[in-house]
Amino acid sequence: MNTMKLGFVVNPIAGMGGRVGLKGTDGVLKEAIARGAKPVAPKRAVEFLRKLKENMTETSMKILTCPGIMGEEEAEVASVPVQVLPMKIREETTAEDTKTAVKLMVKARVDLIVFVGGDGTAKDIFDVMQECGEVPVLGVPSGVKMYSGIFAVNPSDAVYVVLAFAENHAEITEFEVMDADENAIRSDTFVVKLHGILKGPFLPMRIQGSKQVSPATVDEKENQTAIARFIIEEIKPEATYILGPGTTVKHITELLGVKKTVLGVDIYKKGAVILDVDEKRILDEVENWQKVWIVLSPIGHQGILLGRGNQQVSPEIIKRVGKQRIIVAATKGKLQSIEEGALRVDTGDVEVDKMFKGYIRVVTDYREWRLMPVQ
Repeated sequence: MNTMKLGFVVNPIAGMGGRVGLKGTDGVLKEAIARGAKPVAPKRAVEFLRKLKENMTETSMKILTCPGIMGEEEAEVASVPVQVLPMKIREETTAEDTKTAVKLMVKARVDLIVFVGGDGTAKDIFDVMQECGEVPVLGVPSGVKMYSGIFAVNPSDAVYVVLAFAENHAEITEFEVMDADENAIRSDTFVVKLHGILKGPFLPMRIQGSKQVSPATVDEKENQTAIARFIIEEIKPEATYILGPGTTVKHITELLGVKKTVLGVDIYKKGAVILDVDEKRILDEVENWQKVWIVLSPIGHQGILLGRGNQQVSPEIIKRVGKQRIIVAATKGKLQSIEEGALRVDTGDVEVDKMFKGYIRVVTDYREWRLMPVQ
């Protein structure tokens, strides 16, 4: 049996800006920590490694990883044997540490590189591979947005992709690496561009694909307005509404005559909006969880409802609200664009994700809805 060589690298700060409402972590790590941000990537890495260990019974695999918090420590927690690369990492890790690791992995002729991080990590890997050669890549999602197509839907799905790749059951395809301007996004302006292409293994329903921007057509806007009218008719004056990001949700506030951040999470109660809130502010503002509703719209093409760009709506908040008081809104065009025709959730909490298994009702027009499967 041939032994597969797997490169494994963790960006330990990826995703820390999510719950605290910073819409990313690039350049704002200290602020994220000051707001009470906790590491996300190490936990996701351990989840991936444990799942890999459980399912690796018929696959021979050698894992090369980075020292310390960039892979070695997570492997120790998961009780997975690894070979640590001969490199030093900074006390506060940077993109240069990731690039050094990838160079060593390519030099060691690994068959596949798995990274735990977000779009910024994917971009760093793409940049260094322009210099040292190309190896298939797979992302374990741990960032805030993750618009690139190189990511598995969640750590468990990443394991299935790795094992399929090891058994030659996954085709290699090209994935877009998207580069979002986090400063612009923090100013509520959506600026994202194609940075390059990375090759990686593909397995249907396990890979998230790239975000698709909603078309600004007349039909799309009319559909959004019709959805907004219907939801407004159902709004309860005494209730509190947590409003997720997106133009579809923004149409609701436009008809109500109040402002909303397009790329942030806001609270609507008593006829007013509290703009751009984080997890802590939501927990502080809510007085009666039995009268709270969450309004969400899935990401175009990816179909991800929770866990991408709306981490402020945390598992703790979702547990308090419950699935029955979550309103999902999506235009017919957006639903048609969703790959495999299923919505997905990746909150980072396995029990919360299980809450959504089955079907969820999606408002698609004025007094129209359809049941959509949730993977």
